[in-house]
Amino acid sequence: MFGAFLAGLLVVGVAFLLPGQGKAPSPLAPSPAMQAPPARPAQAAPPPASPALPRLAIVVDGLGYEPSRDAEWLKFPVKITVAVIPFGPSSRKVAESARARGWGVILHVPMEPESPASDRTEPFRIRRGMTADEMESLLARMTKDLPQATGASNHMGSAVTADPEAMATYASVIGKKGLFLLDSVTTSKSVALEAAQRAGVPAARRDVILDADMNSEEMRRQWERALSIAREKGMAVLVCRGRMETLRMMLELLPRLKDEKIQAVTLEELLRGKVTPG
Repeated sequence: MFGAFLAGLLVVGVAFLLPGQGKAPSPLAPSPAMQAPPARPAQAAPPPASPALPRLAIVVDGLGYEPSRDAEWLKFPVKITVAVIPFGPSSRKVAESARARGWGVILHVPMEPESPASDRTEPFRIRRGMTADEMESLLARMTKDLPQATGASNHMGSAVTADPEAMATYASVIGKKGLFLLDSVTTSKSVALEAAQRAGVPAARRDVILDADMNSEEMRRQWERALSIAREKGMAVLVCRGRMETLRMMLELLPRLKDEKIQAVTLEELLRGKVTPG
């Protein structure tokens, strides 16, 4: 019996002496709950941003002198820019209402044409040979009448926009007033865009025009041409005369914007490179 007792003690002693056997866990050893979590799998890169939609700036010019017609344009269902001739019976109303809708407002500045033309703008046209002070004084009156305006386009003006000296003076004056310039291209000889660029004035030239003297098929062709330019270049400027015939055709053509996924923007948004919903 004594020998069996000694044999039992020997077995127990060997068990304690073997490495790692019978050893209590160290209080410094991390428990399974304290182990560092496994590394997370790398997340997939976010998908690339969707390309910007093509943009079309629709400019409706010649507003301000026919209140009932102008009121119809103010119901237009998409964002536009109104080019308003100052001092007319509805000029201020159009500018105020357009700005309240988040639309663009620009001065439609009367300018001297090559051929004699008589209308109510004769007393306040920009003319060749005017000094910078004369132009500045005249434009100050216009901006006072339409303080909502952020840019200027030309009403008529085939003589002035083709005159490098007159346009250099004009571009300098509107630059001082913080306005941008739209060349309505009433003559193929226009140097308005080049003059604005030299003066550091943001500027655009209209790409397409819809006029009331066009028949419906020609208007459709020009509209499709504007959409094609927008798709190709990412942007386009469409000028349309603010007449009832043009309005009716525009309302008929508008669904094509949605079909082509082209966004209507103001001219200022197009030039400044920013877009707001609407």
